Amino acid sequence: MHSLRQLALGLIVLALLPACAINPVTGERELRLISESEEIVLGQQNYAPLRQMQGGDYRVDPGLIHYVNQVGQRVAKESDRPNLPYEFTVINSDVPNAWALPGGKIAINRGLLKEFESESELAAVLSHEVVHSAARHGAQRVERQMLMQAGVLAVAVASSDSRYAGAIVGSAMLGAGLIGQRYSRQAELEADEYGTIYMHKAGYHPDGAVQLMERFVQLSEGREPSWLGGMFASHPPSRERVEANRQTAQRLGREGEWGRERFEQATRTLRAHQPAYDKARDARGKLREGQSAEALRLAREARDAVPAEARFHALLGHIYQEQDNAGEALRHFQQAREREPGYFQHHLMIGLLEADRQRDSQARQALEQSIELLPTAPAHLHLGHIERRAGKRQAAIDHYRIAAQSDSDAGKEARAALAEMGVE
Repeated sequence: MHSLRQLALGLIVLALLPACAINPVTGERELRLISESEEIVLGQQNYAPLRQMQGGDYRVDPGLIHYVNQVGQRVAKESDRPNLPYEFTVINSDVPNAWALPGGKIAINRGLLKEFESESELAAVLSHEVVHSAARHGAQRVERQMLMQAGVLAVAVASSDSRYAGAIVGSAMLGAGLIGQRYSRQAELEADEYGTIYMHKAGYHPDGAVQLMERFVQLSEGREPSWLGGMFASHPPSRERVEANRQTAQRLGREGEWGRERFEQATRTLRAHQPAYDKARDARGKLREGQSAEALRLAREARDAVPAEARFHALLGHIYQEQDNAGEALRHFQQAREREPGYFQHHLMIGLLEADRQRDSQARQALEQSIELLPTAPAHLHLGHIERRAGKRQAAIDHYRIAAQSDSDAGKEARAALAEMGVE
């Protein structure tokens, strides 16, 4: 967090010393407030917490992550900034989305991968995100915020299927605003055009970008809720973009690889597991409707179909928690943690359940592990309670103050606790 504060302070100072530069992709002159090294730092420091916030890494099929990274590196090599430290991964989320950070850190959700029919379409999305990094679209957002807010970086928590998205605190709050805002029309058209150029130079058929955008427009017009809350929130499709992609493809020449067989082979496990993820999605819906018995049945079927998927074990934990069966809930969250120790939510839920039982030693360990992965208001709030019970006033205050940054219920409770302690 200290290094992020130093970076923010440095950016504020730089805002007072504006410089003109040439955009490395478009060739246009632009105001430059953030250097390339600072772009890379922004991406590197925010990549891991944002992946946690958006759903965590997809781990059931490591071969798929390797494949996506290969395709991404192939198109990034043809970009106007091939020396950025590009990295591509897959997020374990049903929400169809993809995003890029400054400095070439890029992610695509499992829920979007299942919509593709070819490697060319995958290359189209990844090259589009490469342009957002290469053309400094994310850095330009920060620069505009600096100018409009006198150097204060705006913080807007990105949309996410995580129920803790609004409770992120500490250093993670700085990065949340980097991917949650809609790109400008000009930025999207630039990402479409240069992304199609990059993928074509990499050997892919440019019509992959055309067909993909046509499908996005159809899904948008059908107003599918999951799509409206995912890809379309920051990358709104349009008939204008379809026609622009078609013209770019025509200009480049309609030849290149589609890679349908490679894509089918690489996504075989994902497609085979999709019915289980659909059942898990339906189980969450039933749970929201108060039908916990039906939710439990669907979640068990999902777990039995793909036992290696930690999220299905965690889903069972959430269902048992709703049924006030803390023992079974804890057992299933522990099974989820065994399978996926690198995801914050498993540690957090174990910590919250142990804290409710006032098993402070076990709760402290789990909550601290969750914070190492992603700082949240609930974790800091309950650590504050634990330290307060232990008579460690200052440690409790420190945790409460961090939790109080959030507007969530946990943040409100933390502010109330500080007031009880006579702390302003």
